[in-house]
Amino acid sequence: MNRITIFSTPKPFSDSHINIIQRNAIGSWKAFGSQVEVILIGDEPGISETAVDIGVRHIPEVEKNQLGTPLVHSIFKQARESTENEILMYINADIILLPECLPVIQSIHQQEKEFLLAGRRWDLDVTSEINFKGRWAEELDDLRSREGKLRVPTAMDYFIFPRHLFQEIPPFAIGRAGWDNWMIYHAKLQPWPVIDVTPTMIVIHQNHDYGHLPEGKPHYDLEESYQNVALSGGIKTLYDLLDVNLIFLGGKIRKKSFSFPRWLRKLERLVIPETKEGWRWSLTRILRKWRRRLS
Repeated sequence: MNRITIFSTPKPFSDSHINIIQRNAIGSWKAFGSQVEVILIGDEPGISETAVDIGVRHIPEVEKNQLGTPLVHSIFKQARESTENEILMYINADIILLPECLPVIQSIHQQEKEFLLAGRRWDLDVTSEINFKGRWAEELDDLRSREGKLRVPTAMDYFIFPRHLFQEIPPFAIGRAGWDNWMIYHAKLQPWPVIDVTPTMIVIHQNHDYGHLPEGKPHYDLEESYQNVALSGGIKTLYDLLDVNLIFLGGKIRKKSFSFPRWLRKLERLVIPETKEGWRWSLTRILRKWRRRLS
């Protein structure tokens, strides 16, 4: 099995809590040892120093939009051109990976040459730095099982794929809504197998506020998110894990079984209009409300 390159674009490390959770996340990736290469991309305050301290690679150069937000296509290009590893994994810098994640990727890579892996995350309050020695993973997973919350199918914080895929990406702003949905949509159009790995890849999102964003607003309320949706092709392209019909279970790639949320999502895709207006948009909102209650 070739090594895996994990790459990310962290937020500034100036906030004390963001500093803690990002160091925890990067430390969990580093804990995979020689099987994984970790690359931090961007020039935000504290990235260079953190990369040196933890012992991972740092690439400061990245294209940005007019507001100074790094662009997804540039991040992916930098990662691809700076490594020869066959498998690439983009991940948000607040996500902790547990050791069992790596065998899942290796198993799927043995079964498929082209694929996109994504999954739901577990939200958990983490307020202190993790010591990556001893039984840290077992203890954290136990805390997750007791206090964590599995998020909805729209909460996609990582994407895993062979390096030759996703070479053409629109100039999306990272950390804003829309681009992650496009990843699922684009892969299904090719068509590449898109596989939900939620049951077998436990990933932990460390809860935080939105103080790093303009006016402290969630990312989906920002103009850059609206621009991302427009770049993706509009609201019809906003796919999520309910639009994925494959799942990894028991060491095999299988078809998902029937579920009411996925059935409602199929109905939603049939009626959703090009713009947010008219009776079709009203019906879309009703279907969306129902499925979110069931998800």
